[in-house]
Amino acid sequence: MSLNSVNTNIGAMVALQSLNRTNEEMAATQKRISTGFRVADARDDGAAFAVAERIRGDLAATASANQQLGGVKGLLDTTRTGLENISKALQSVKATVVKLADSNITPGQRQQYMAALKEQFAQIANFISDTTYNGQSMLNTTATAGDTGTTLGQIRTVRNGEGATYAFAKIATAGINGQAGFTGLTNLGMTTSGVASGTTLLAAISSFAAALTTGGAVNQAINTTLTALNNLGSYSRYVDSQINFNKAKMDAQEAGMGALIDADLAKESARLQSLQIRQQLGTQALSIANQAPQALLSLFR
Repeated sequence: MSLNSVNTNIGAMVALQSLNRTNEEMAATQKRISTGFRVADARDDGAAFAVAERIRGDLAATASANQQLGGVKGLLDTTRTGLENISKALQSVKATVVKLADSNITPGQRQQYMAALKEQFAQIANFISDTTYNGQSMLNTTATAGDTGTTLGQIRTVRNGEGATYAFAKIATAGINGQAGFTGLTNLGMTTSGVASGTTLLAAISSFAAALTTGGAVNQAINTTLTALNNLGSYSRYVDSQINFNKAKMDAQEAGMGALIDADLAKESARLQSLQIRQQLGTQALSIANQAPQALLSLFR
């Protein structure tokens, strides 16, 4: 092919091809700089993009699990607050029962102490009914073995992005006024005088004294509450530990994904400047090549 042709300009064709390649490389570099990603979509690197999408799904799932665990943490903290107040109220109950076990108090004092005991029972009952979080309560008194869900015998929550769950028991013995664990307290002669119908004063006094023994109703109620508080502490520590683990796991996943798809902006910045110079030179080279056929005109003068 003749180099002296106005139909086919080889120099211009080569210059144009080089300029097009430079423009494509510049577009790719500008995309990396504007998005911050070396792999912004499947066209950049299909395999790396697929891995990144899977990791993004895992991150979203784990973040969702942590949100659910946060709700459970709120339930546990609320329940702990309720039980701590119940424990304090039971201390007052015990002090009042000690007074009622004394045969030397006057009938008037006995009536006052019984009135105080009834108020203490009512206060405990209020603590139980008010200890709720987002419509849920762990102070359940109707649970049976094997119950699951949020309104029966267990609280079950998702603990990670794979859908694994963590379950812990509700406090089925934290009740009052005839409910499990506190039944003995309501058998202490709840008439105003502290002497139930058909019961002698001596029998009533004896029942109060019996309630204060190691296996008595008052100590059983206190032990039930303290055991529940101990269990709540274990549940809370588990939930806190799981939340922290999930956060650390997400940080590690994000770091791994970043190493796979993030752009090296310092490198891309240097490359952009180089491509800008190449683009300018390519444009000039194409302009010069386009002027080559003009030289042939001088042959015909």
